[in-house]
Amino acid sequence: MRFSAFLLSCLLLQAGCTRTRNVPEPGTGPAFPGAQGFGVETKAGRDGRVIKVVNLEADGPGSFREALSSKGPRIVVFEVGGVIDIDRVPLEITEPCLTVAGQTAPPPGITVIKEGMRIATHDVLIQHIRFRMGDAGAPEKSGFEPECTISGPEAHHVVVDHCSFAWAVDENLSVSGPRYNGPSGTSHDVTISNCIIAEGLADASHTKGIHSMGTLVHDYCANVAVLRNLYAHNNERNPYFKAFTSGAVVNNAIYNPGQYAIEIDFPESEWTGRTVVPQNGRISVVGNVMRHGANTAPFLGLVGPKGDVYLEDNAAFDAAGKSVAMTFGNVRLLKDKPSWPAFVEVLPRSGVENHVATHAGARPLDRDAVDKRIVSDFLNRRGKMINSQTEAGGYPSAGMTVRKLDVPAEDVQAWLQSFSTAVGL
Repeated sequence: MRFSAFLLSCLLLQAGCTRTRNVPEPGTGPAFPGAQGFGVETKAGRDGRVIKVVNLEADGPGSFREALSSKGPRIVVFEVGGVIDIDRVPLEITEPCLTVAGQTAPPPGITVIKEGMRIATHDVLIQHIRFRMGDAGAPEKSGFEPECTISGPEAHHVVVDHCSFAWAVDENLSVSGPRYNGPSGTSHDVTISNCIIAEGLADASHTKGIHSMGTLVHDYCANVAVLRNLYAHNNERNPYFKAFTSGAVVNNAIYNPGQYAIEIDFPESEWTGRTVVPQNGRISVVGNVMRHGANTAPFLGLVGPKGDVYLEDNAAFDAAGKSVAMTFGNVRLLKDKPSWPAFVEVLPRSGVENHVATHAGARPLDRDAVDKRIVSDFLNRRGKMINSQTEAGGYPSAGMTVRKLDVPAEDVQAWLQSFSTAVGL
């Protein structure tokens, strides 16, 4: 009987992780208080078992990787703080219904180095984790291309909030999947909010050479919200929406983009020989501020070069503080928002830079040295693109800290929120 009851409970846990595509679970409310964007009604790991990360090992019992790969609804909390060196083996999230609560770690929080992460499943919430990917000493153009990505047809109702991404060799954080599989074949209902997305490495180990990218929203990815983030020192993709995409880019601060700030476009050559004719991405761009920096191309506006865009209350400035053109290329301006989340509160553009500088990134009341420097350089109009993490002080090396957690039997969500308040919302 005991075994039968255990088996039944496991089956019920697994059943709680299923969902019909595009249909949210009813009555669950936002993933956390104040959640805004697409997919934020996800249940994530709510009502699942709590898994404690108790060491900083790259894998094995008690590790972050093991917690991510566990099955069933789960909430991952941390009894340790410090640096997790995953040594060129990316973290993979393929099991749905997951909450990662990095806010529960003791200071200095959790920092993952030397690779990134792939989210390839649904109903995921990740908060207050830092990713410092870097080249890990790989030679130039050697093909080591770490990134963080939300990718594939099962990747939907995913929220990445209050996290920090730096030093990717490919994109710092992308929303992606197969290019030609149509609207049912790739990621959708995704939110990237309150993050720092910065210093994509330029001339590093990418096979194509010069890269430095922020956020790519790949062809056909739909309902992608990019809200209240700081993009700094990424050559392109701050963010970049491609063919057939839809989404909202709201209240972001974009500093020192190189070739492009908010980019909407697609190369015709990628569709040569296909029966499908590529169509413009369609996005709403509201309340964003872009400022030129040391690496910004002259005359760069905020949005371009080709797509359907609704614009409202945005601003773009050159390095001297002079207003520059809002769009460039063949952007088609729309009279109405083509894509807009049910949950979103728009800040006036005049308050965006201060808000983002105060609240973006992992643990804004407990920032690491990298985030402190990036925010300070943004506020003081300093900094530039880099080719390696060694140009920015190198990988962090904080020792392990420990704090035992007493997880309540009920109302775990309120308990988690108390940690979020302590590290900064």
